[in-house]
Amino acid sequence: MNRKTARGNRLGLLIMGLLLILLGGYTLVRGAYALPQHLAPAGEPLVNDPVRAAFARYDPWLWWVIAAAAIVLALFGLRWLMVQGRRDRLGDFRLESGSAGVTDVDTTTVANAMADEIGAHPAVLSASASMTGSRAHPAVRLRVVADESAPMSVIREQLGDRAIPHMRQALDLENMPAVAKVSLEEASPSRRVL
Repeated sequence: MNRKTARGNRLGLLIMGLLLILLGGYTLVRGAYALPQHLAPAGEPLVNDPVRAAFARYDPWLWWVIAAAAIVLALFGLRWLMVQGRRDRLGDFRLESGSAGVTDVDTTTVANAMADEIGAHPAVLSASASMTGSRAHPAVRLRVVADESAPMSVIREQLGDRAIPHMRQALDLENMPAVAKVSLEEASPSRRVL
């Protein structure tokens, strides 16, 4: 999930939370007989005679409004579901552009080469990488599964001293932020690092 999606999720949860707090507060105030009883009688159900009369008075078009609101709500829910799978991946990366031509690099290939370099270390069980961000500010995200018996300093050296500098050099970048998620698992006896 990218940052924009996470920010949208937080905003949506905030709005839903505030709405539920307001409805819960209304329910408590109504149940405590704190509202005028001619408007919201606490002893009657929510769908009382005035509500039934309003539905009967606006019968032909009120149901169309409710149906339209339900469709809009369903479309918002469908859009929310589709956005959850969106990733913040970077497309092709332009290294040079000039009179001699244009040099574009496929970021998936570069990220896979980095993952292969990390995965070649005996302490690493598996590795994957993807480039994110924008063309002006690229970044790399790494997922590494390492042998739990290997020292973390070995993994850090493989990432910080070899793989990430090689990727910066390949892309001709001075600075490229990298986020690594390292999981530790027990390696099979044939792959165990001592």
